[in-house]
Amino acid sequence: MGDLFHEEVPTIFIMQVFEAMVNANWHRFQVLTKRSSRLAELGPHLPLTQNIWVGVTVEHQDYLSRVADLRRVPAGVKFLSLEPLLGPLTQLTLDGIDWVIVGGESGPGARPMHAEWVAEIRDRCVLAGVPFFFKQWGGTNKKRNGRLLEGRTWDQMPGNCVL
Repeated sequence: MGDLFHEEVPTIFIMQVFEAMVNANWHRFQVLTKRSSRLAELGPHLPLTQNIWVGVTVEHQDYLSRVADLRRVPAGVKFLSLEPLLGPLTQLTLDGIDWVIVGGESGPGARPMHAEWVAEIRDRCVLAGVPFFFKQWGGTNKKRNGRLLEGRTWDQMPGNCVL
């Protein structure tokens, strides 16, 4: 894995990747980046068809500017990956967002994620009508910690899509 919008990735290569995704329209592609400013810069020039979903990672309140950058991209589906969620996102607004994924950090040294942070985001999604997907609690043993939030799984996706 890598970040397609890293500053060392040539623009021509990014364009070729997007053309390949357009040509493989029977697949759904999810393009996720932390380099939201470059995504916003190139977004208007990319061939963004319905099978290409574009998202940004936001792990902490300090990175909410990535959401504003994502809103500038003319993608059919814009999503947020709030993973690993490392703090509350009290200033998060979901205008123009089509899907939200939340998950905790996993592996050795995983930092904790608080249930109230997740529940607040879920409640915002429900209120705004934005599909919410809760991926995992994380931790050093993510399978043991599971993915139930207040007694249920949250597997919502945009439109009629299922995993």
